[in-house]
Amino acid sequence: MSAEVETSEGVDESEKKNSGALEKENQMRMADLSELLKEGTKEAHDRAENTQFVKDFLKGNIKKELFKLATTALYFTYSALEEEMERNKDHPAFAPLYFPMELHRKEALTKDMEYFFGENWEEQVQCPKAAQKYVERIHYIGQNEPELLVAHAYTRYMGDLSGGQVLKKVAQRALKLPSTGEGTQFYLFENVDNAQQFKQLYRARMNALDLNMKTKERIVEEANKAFEYNMQIYNELDQAGSTLARETLEDGFPVHDGKGDMRKCPFYAAEQDKGALEGSSCPFRTAMAVLRKPSLQFILAAGVALAAGLLAWYYM
Repeated sequence: MSAEVETSEGVDESEKKNSGALEKENQMRMADLSELLKEGTKEAHDRAENTQFVKDFLKGNIKKELFKLATTALYFTYSALEEEMERNKDHPAFAPLYFPMELHRKEALTKDMEYFFGENWEEQVQCPKAAQKYVERIHYIGQNEPELLVAHAYTRYMGDLSGGQVLKKVAQRALKLPSTGEGTQFYLFENVDNAQQFKQLYRARMNALDLNMKTKERIVEEANKAFEYNMQIYNELDQAGSTLARETLEDGFPVHDGKGDMRKCPFYAAEQDKGALEGSSCPFRTAMAVLRKPSLQFILAAGVALAAGLLAWYYM
């Protein structure tokens, strides 16, 4: 009788060990930062996928002037991100993810800005209000909580690598941009030969960071904030596009000489609904004058460039 009990207990003990080992393996896998981010940001992905910007972009509905505004927001966002990455390139919580040659986008965006706005583009543009909030958050993180910087870097760069080439072709076709890449340098990663392999390397290095679970959870929380900042930018662009379309319907096609200081454009005003686009110096009125079909004035896919990263999460 006692022998039977011992055998039974031995089997139970063996099963417990196997079960415990499997559970531990699953816990270790789920403790990987890349897995935590993927699972922890699903809701933000869903909200981003259902924005009007994403829907319009997938249909190829893009208008150049709003695309230019989106590129402007991207320029200021990546300038801040890469400044803080440079500041923290030796920090143990970020150093393994420092890939300036492969990933940094500021130089490419500078070329796009010059293409869209001309050589004196820096005198014409300023950071949009919603993008400024994003920029301020990135600087705060870089200077005070650098361990959270990975949330912003991973959210942006991995998405850019995933969907960049597809989005580039859509933008070139819809906006009639040169096939040689002018205006879409942002999407070109010249020093990444294989995007899929590079993403695997990036995830492996990220998972190898010496971070406790509490810090990983904070990184996931910060990644969700990054999505929210991006969607705030989309909303601002949506308001700007709606104002352009509404004013054109009310007043007819505006006439503009294409000159003037872009900083005077009320798109950048704190309250856009108060006298938006009333000044004759706003360069975005020119684009509306070019349109010939009123129905096209409602196409508001300004956030295509910023949506690149968010769309691409579903294909990683």
